Amino acid sequence: MTLPLDGVRVLDLSRLLPGPFCSLLLADFGADVIKVEDTAQGDYMRWSPPVYEGADPTAASAMFLALNRNKRSVRLDLKDERGRDVLFALVREADVLLESFRPGVLDRLGCGYETLRAVNPRLVYCAISGYGQDSPLRDRSGHDLNYLALGGLLGLTGDADAAPIQPGGQIADLGGGALMAAFGILAALRERDRSGEGQLVDISMTDGTLSWLAMVAARMLADGAVPRRGALELGGALVCYRPYRCADGWITIGALEPKFWAEFCRGVGREDLIAGQFDAPGSATHRAVEAVVAARTRAEWAAFAAEHDCCVEPVLDLDEVVDSEHVRAREMLVELDQPGVAEPVRQLGTPVKLSRTPADTGRKPGPALGEHTEELLRELGYGEDEIRALLHSGAVAGPADGVRGSFRA
Repeated sequence: MTLPLDGVRVLDLSRLLPGPFCSLLLADFGADVIKVEDTAQGDYMRWSPPVYEGADPTAASAMFLALNRNKRSVRLDLKDERGRDVLFALVREADVLLESFRPGVLDRLGCGYETLRAVNPRLVYCAISGYGQDSPLRDRSGHDLNYLALGGLLGLTGDADAAPIQPGGQIADLGGGALMAAFGILAALRERDRSGEGQLVDISMTDGTLSWLAMVAARMLADGAVPRRGALELGGALVCYRPYRCADGWITIGALEPKFWAEFCRGVGREDLIAGQFDAPGSATHRAVEAVVAARTRAEWAAFAAEHDCCVEPVLDLDEVVDSEHVRAREMLVELDQPGVAEPVRQLGTPVKLSRTPADTGRKPGPALGEHTEELLRELGYGEDEIRALLHSGAVAGPADGVRGSFRA
């Protein structure tokens, strides 16, 4: 079966989470993603714990494998002119280059956007960074939590009289960075179909985070009222739209529409609470709902939700999520054979479902560091003597025997 992105070649120079998740989406739908790693330890996500039990000592970590299936790995020293020449050869055959360095890093190495555009005018060059290529903050270091803070999302999350709540998932890295980058790349490729020219896709994870507040910002820009933590209707300010503690855990009530709230109240025998749907936390309605919810277990509330259409669902732990009927039905848990690992590796599947040309998550396992260096050099037309000379010089490197790194170094 032909996949949607068959024939698209992506050079992925990124590390850690945002860039690799972006290129994972592209790879699962058929793109030939070449992971360009350095000649030392490569993407240091390789060395993040845990490694699968019983795995080969050189095996990459579970987190690296989850982000890098369906990719190939080549090792280049971009500080060496001969290594850069190999990159230029790869660029001539590529459709996309993805990187996540601070702005200016690749320019200083002699392989920034303008240089690579001269090598291949059709190249779509996507740069993911914390603040963007032209921000006054462009040179600042940062991580997901910092971008959430500067993008406004963190300050609006939690109760009014408590600290901001740090989310369990990387919203800025993935929602603000990886997904925006994937969209930008596909938009630029579509435009290239018409113009024949590539362009720069400039992704700021802080910008992407801010865009998640589209409705909240629209309201403030219209009426001038600054939203505060704990005062957002969809952020905990309504008794009908909050998490509640039950007898053995937590549930969520998302009964925003009056028909759902009325169904909940009638279902628990408290029609007197219908009028208090939009009361605030701390109100008499809130205390009454807390007492109602606390009297039943999560299982009892799940049975209640199956009988009453009122937007009530349990708060699940992750082990419960991956074992759920929903995840199985949606094929959101997949198994792959991974060299060096005795048992099939379980990973999350792709959330994008196409009816005719669905993703293929199992075309290739996560690559060993430098596994495909020689293969790719041959594809580029290098002869065996040239390949040996490049390997001997250290400008490129092949499979890494015994190389280890530290995720926290």
